[in-house]
Amino acid sequence: MSESAGSPAAVLAATGPKIELHVHLEGTVRPSTLLEMARRNEEALPSRTVEGLAELYRFRDFNHFIQVWIMTTHVMRTEADFRQVVVDYAAEAAAHGAVYVEGIFSPWFRVQRGVRVEEIFNGYADGAIEARERFGVEVRLTPDIDRVLPVEAATEVARWAARFAERGVVGLGLGGPEIGHPPEPFAPAFALAADAGLAAVPHAGETDGPASIQGALDALGARRIRHGIRAVENPALMSRLADAEIVLDVCPVSNLRTRSVVRLGDHPLAALHAAGVACSLATDDPAMFGTDLGTEHAVAAGLGARARDLYAAGVAGALCDEATRDRLRRLGAATDWDAAEEAARAAAPAALARFDGELLGGGSTAGGGSTAGG
Repeated sequence: MSESAGSPAAVLAATGPKIELHVHLEGTVRPSTLLEMARRNEEALPSRTVEGLAELYRFRDFNHFIQVWIMTTHVMRTEADFRQVVVDYAAEAAAHGAVYVEGIFSPWFRVQRGVRVEEIFNGYADGAIEARERFGVEVRLTPDIDRVLPVEAATEVARWAARFAERGVVGLGLGGPEIGHPPEPFAPAFALAADAGLAAVPHAGETDGPASIQGALDALGARRIRHGIRAVENPALMSRLADAEIVLDVCPVSNLRTRSVVRLGDHPLAALHAAGVACSLATDDPAMFGTDLGTEHAVAAGLGARARDLYAAGVAGALCDEATRDRLRRLGAATDWDAAEEAARAAAPAALARFDGELLGGGSTAGGGSTAGG
């Protein structure tokens, strides 16, 4: 029996498989799910309707984004919540052709609000298992340290991550505001994680410059760089990234939302690729930035990126076991990339026009600084 036109299998066949290495699980929660969680956890929200929450989610500026991010993360309280977040996003990502996802989450502030660390990690880990069983999406987990934490707290997050290395945790990240919070002080936490076999996948080079990326490489031993787009300002750094085969996790719509780029046409994705830097593609915080994996690939096609190159970078950068990597390679080898890229190019004009129109409309992409998780 043939697959229906809108089924995940049909989408995968038409647009090619996709690998996403940079998505904050807290930033995937759609308004309807948030409302459901708030009701069962008896948490108050500014609106009691999906429509009202959808309006709150509409990106306005950076401070508003932070408020929504805090609201969302505070509603998530139980193991069932964390599990649901992974499963729901796996369903969404699979609908856009995703076959492998690395989910980011920030445990520290949830624990400080009284949520048991085991509830957080076990919920996400169980969700990853269910995601594979129900949707065929492989999910790995990379908890984040927030840059505003003291080193002692950051090291505690690394210890938690290490405890769950056998439950799908494969890396340790560093998120939060870059400017004024360089990576170097967090070296002890990342050394502890490395001893447990966890890779360093810090955010760097989004709102701060090349020095942030260099610090992530030198002090933290970064396996990948999340964002990293400001490497384009330093040719020697781009050569270093290319030579060391360091993959950048690039999120064009997020970069536009946070004003890391002024317009999508200014995005350095093509320049990075031309310099030999491998770039994967991701949504960052899709529910809060009004994007999805299909939209990101249409935007990237409009910026000149090829779907086969984005997928190859995802395979190279994935923090998975070699058996999984081999499966991803075989899937890529069996893909009709010419057809996939034609589909992405066909969708590109509408995607680019949408965001250009939002800019002209004013307000919807204003902001500044790095996202709370972004």
